[in-house]
Amino acid sequence: MAMAAFAVALIYPLAGLLVPVGRWDWNGSVPGATAESVRVSIVLTTLALAVDVIIGTPVAWWMARRHGPDRVVYDAILLLQVLMPPIALGILLSLSFGPTTAIGAWLMKVGVPTSNSATAFVATQVYASIGYYVVAARAALAAVPRQLEQTAGLLGLPPWRVFWRVTFPLARLGIAAAVSLAWVRALGEFGAVVITAYYPSGMPVQMWVNLQDAGLPAVMPLLIIFLLTALPLPWLIHLMAQNRAARA
Repeated sequence: MAMAAFAVALIYPLAGLLVPVGRWDWNGSVPGATAESVRVSIVLTTLALAVDVIIGTPVAWWMARRHGPDRVVYDAILLLQVLMPPIALGILLSLSFGPTTAIGAWLMKVGVPTSNSATAFVATQVYASIGYYVVAARAALAAVPRQLEQTAGLLGLPPWRVFWRVTFPLARLGIAAAVSLAWVRALGEFGAVVITAYYPSGMPVQMWVNLQDAGLPAVMPLLIIFLLTALPLPWLIHLMAQNRAARA
């Protein structure tokens, strides 16, 4: 009974979707802004997620297999990045990549804008999400028995084939969960993105703009789209992972 009450309390906020707020406004104060924010979020978050996977997977594999004292240092750095408050992250990114720094000035010189651009949007999402991907992917990779990888290596497989033939198939569900976690983290990022990349506006920022300019009727349509974009994939993957663990 107590568990049922806890579950009801957890999902109760979804009842807010049924609260009447007036006739929904699909455009807010700027025609086409809702559709454009959906496009921006999906396209740019997909790019950010690709960066997370390409960079984060080798890092996660290295950290899963590394047992030296230096791993403690990298663990501490990774944890610091994961725990960074979003607003603080946005401010620090805007300062450290601003035109007054050497790297910021160089990026501006070569034509890479470091604020209010697609580049800034993707970079901020990567900074906000890659730590979550690495932590989850490392746990999945660490669960693969090292002996199986060593046996495959002794049979003559090079390291990259050991990963694709042995490690990845055994860790794929955990890595999929890591991808879904990074997707939700990047897609839903507001605090950092609103500072570094107010434009182009993704869904979280546009919902805030719509709320300020036109009220809840302009927020609800985008909120529904946002939930349908963010929740189904990670929800299903985690259910599959739990079901697999229960059968193991």
